[in-house]
Amino acid sequence: MKTLWWVRHGPTNLKSIVGWSDVPADLSDQAAIARLDAFLPPAPVVSSDLIRAVHTADAIQRDRPRLPHDPDLRELNFGAWELRAPEDIYAENPDLAMAYWNDPETGQPPGGESWHDLATRVNGAVDRLLIQPADELIVVAHFGAILSQLRRALGVSVKEVMAHRIENLSVTEIRLAGDRWQPGQINHLP
Repeated sequence: MKTLWWVRHGPTNLKSIVGWSDVPADLSDQAAIARLDAFLPPAPVVSSDLIRAVHTADAIQRDRPRLPHDPDLRELNFGAWELRAPEDIYAENPDLAMAYWNDPETGQPPGGESWHDLATRVNGAVDRLLIQPADELIVVAHFGAILSQLRRALGVSVKEVMAHRIENLSVTEIRLAGDRWQPGQINHLP
């Protein structure tokens, strides 16, 4: 059995849509970082290559082995919607915005990617990580990347999995037993 401990990066404190933009995380809550570090197993750490995930992984690494950053663990690419407020996107083109949120599986922001694209990319990264000899891995990533794997474990629609909260500095546990994905704790805040 393999266990992936998914950690969502620290908060960005932005009120806009953040996907591939390389914005830092606010890691000033040292007590939360210490609780997260204490909760996680002594397993190798890997993160997306975006600075908010890299710095969060740095904060919890301690004596844990570190694997190279993986750009395939990035958040959804929001294209032209990147760093824009949701209400501005709706005001500009309500039909396109509604079409995307009504069909996130295949809908795409202009110049961005669909949830299908995101899941395909993250699934590839996870499948490569599973080759690692360790039975447990800590993966520091993003809301969408984590939800893509939770969906893989739950076998539900994109809309259903999007109903789950994945808060900053939370842990979502997903296990692979044979060829069966199983969810453990979801959105656990240590």
